[in-house]
Amino acid sequence: MKFSKEFKEAIRHLPDQEKDRLLLRLLKKDPILVKRLEYELIDEHTLEDRREEMEEFVIEQVDVMTNSFYSPGYLNMDIRFLSGYITEHVKVTKDKFGEASLNLLMLIKVLEKNNDQIQKHSPAKVKKLGIAILTRCFKIMSQINKLHDDLFIEFEDELKQLGQLILQNDHLMKLAIYHGFDVNWLINADIPEDIAAIQKDLKQRGYLKTQTHRR
Repeated sequence: MKFSKEFKEAIRHLPDQEKDRLLLRLLKKDPILVKRLEYELIDEHTLEDRREEMEEFVIEQVDVMTNSFYSPGYLNMDIRFLSGYITEHVKVTKDKFGEASLNLLMLIKVLEKNNDQIQKHSPAKVKKLGIAILTRCFKIMSQINKLHDDLFIEFEDELKQLGQLILQNDHLMKLAIYHGFDVNWLINADIPEDIAAIQKDLKQRGYLKTQTHRR
């Protein structure tokens, strides 16, 4: 939302007490903004501290969802739920590095602990989960590409590990091949510069969707 110069000027001339009252009223409607201001103004933890806490949380939650594994569909819902916490962390801290590293950690741990369970189910049962995982892989690679080039080395080992985990899962590999996802991007830690455009093109052609696809 854009504000006119006149409106901004009027706000500046409000009495301080009135500004404070309006600010607190607005903050009640935006919990994420409240958490962000708390983090920026009074939180003594560093960004790295907060990221490490989230890493521990991700690992703990993956253990929980693994121990309660029921089906690929429920696992997919658990992943979305956990991803929401990562998104909140990023909104609060503006942690762009963590946005990629935490999502990468989540997928690695999920597949490490659930690959065998996933493969016990039929391709139809795994389809929605598999496409969601591939979509997240695309997103992670796009996020890494937006970071400074010097940071790429921080992700190489994890990208290769994720690629190997997908390679070990027959269902995911078949989905990857069909939907135009080249697992070698991960295995070789070689992300195309136009990875976002590649994903967009695939989606426009009907891939990376859970409904029936046509060539």
